[in-house]
Amino acid sequence: MGAQNRSRTVGAAVLDRIGTQAAVLDALDEAVRVDEPDAVHRMRVACRRLRSALRTFRRVFAAGATDELVTELRWLGAALGRARDREVLGERLVAQARELPAACGPDRVAGELERWSAEEYRRVWPEVVAALDSPRRRALGDGLAALLADPPLRGRAGRPAGPELARIAAREQRRTAERVRAALAEGPADGPAQDRALHEARKAAKRARYAGETAVPAVGRRAERYVERMKAVQEVLGEHQDAVVAEAALREQAEGSGEAFGYGVLYAWQLAAGAAARRELPAVWAGASGRKLARFG
Repeated sequence: MGAQNRSRTVGAAVLDRIGTQAAVLDALDEAVRVDEPDAVHRMRVACRRLRSALRTFRRVFAAGATDELVTELRWLGAALGRARDREVLGERLVAQARELPAACGPDRVAGELERWSAEEYRRVWPEVVAALDSPRRRALGDGLAALLADPPLRGRAGRPAGPELARIAAREQRRTAERVRAALAEGPADGPAQDRALHEARKAAKRARYAGETAVPAVGRRAERYVERMKAVQEVLGEHQDAVVAEAALREQAEGSGEAFGYGVLYAWQLAAGAAARRELPAVWAGASGRKLARFG
């Protein structure tokens, strides 16, 4: 870590993060409108990163200064998310359907799921376009630009970046630890309760990861290691959540279908994937739970 980075303030680090992600958000407008591959996903991630930065580092700014931006980023992310979630779910199930044994009618099941996925995507796509064309979207862009042009920073924004970013990373690590422990305490027999708890743990891990990403330009390799470990936790929990969502979709799609056997096998695969993620979680979390991980000094 060079002298220039050591002299940076936490306020500068946070504003750099917000500025970078706001530029990504603006640059993707046209790509999303024409439905370029992965554009919706990238814009949704930019919304999440911006919202996470504004929430995680809210005390860098004057009280209440970022509340409206957080609300509007949540709204835009939700509008994008309905399309993206259906896209991801469809891709998962169609790919798995093609791997079914011949006795399960893989081509027929994959065909049904492809048609269903396309219909669902078309059904929610107008919501994305409407959101991008709305006054709220324009106001969000203006609000982010205003924040960056004249940041309402508090005194603590002038603190050295390294120690303050490490303190916040440690706080987010502790938050994730609490949620992981709560989820594992539920046990598989608790079913939906554990599913919800694991989903909350995933969100905490994602927020911790994003806090680490904010620190990388100022801190370097130590923050990168923190990001890698939190990303691993997020991914194993993400696999569990994807399996839970797929289970619900398969139950619905199997009703009235002539391919109940194939859907049943796919459903069993989701149960197995969820169970595997739960078994994997303690070991993955062990790699992200050490106190030294958030020591960026």
